[in-house]
Amino acid sequence: MDIFHTAFLSGAGILGGIIASVVGGAAIVAYPALIATGLTPQFAAVCNLVALMPATMLAALSDRSQLPPLNRAFIGLIVASVTGAGIGASLLLLTPQRVFSVLVPLLLGFATVLFAFAERISSYIRARAAGRGHDLTFNVTSLKMLLPVSFYGGYFGAGVGILMLGVFSVATGGDYRPANVTKNFVTSLNGLSAAIVFIAQGAVPWSHALPLMAGSVVGGLIGAQIARVVPRKVMRVLIVVVGAALTVSFARRYWF
Repeated sequence: MDIFHTAFLSGAGILGGIIASVVGGAAIVAYPALIATGLTPQFAAVCNLVALMPATMLAALSDRSQLPPLNRAFIGLIVASVTGAGIGASLLLLTPQRVFSVLVPLLLGFATVLFAFAERISSYIRARAAGRGHDLTFNVTSLKMLLPVSFYGGYFGAGVGILMLGVFSVATGGDYRPANVTKNFVTSLNGLSAAIVFIAQGAVPWSHALPLMAGSVVGGLIGAQIARVVPRKVMRVLIVVVGAALTVSFARRYWF
């Protein structure tokens, strides 16, 4: 890979790291950047999941005072989440390339819709939990929501951050900062689980993953600092516009 593509992926990583740490959904930037450098959709998904993992972990650790107590319930939630991500990653490697190419526009479109209606999704989850009289703290009742989210995160990952944010908004009573930090922490562990599966299978294109990873680490640290001051709505509008355009573009490429 030449120096232009290396610089291009590093820049995409910085932007993706910022997005990942603030709202989630860096794949909407990183994934098409990887495709543009010549990777197939399947290897781009693998590279994206591996490269962005350190950024979200550093973003979480930089504000670790907002993490919940590492008690039995939270550890159980993490174990279930990581297991779901590992299963999703294994399924990705078993998916035929042609089938995955057809799925790409659907997955990007799904992620974009999640961004567009993120506030309503979070409000609905909180209202439903409150209506059932649930205590809005971390407990095993969150697992049934988190498992499918983690599975999706290990399989593709685009938009998984906002899904995680919705789940953890329930657990924190809608408090954005601890919900976002916990989202970053659990998402990074899911990424680690998926990375272990991919590395064990020799499926990681390191020439693409490393520059993207380096940029995302820088972006993640920047995003962790600005997450408290940048309006999420502004970021979400930009991502929805880009996501919609990319969905149309990939649909034309793989469906027609």
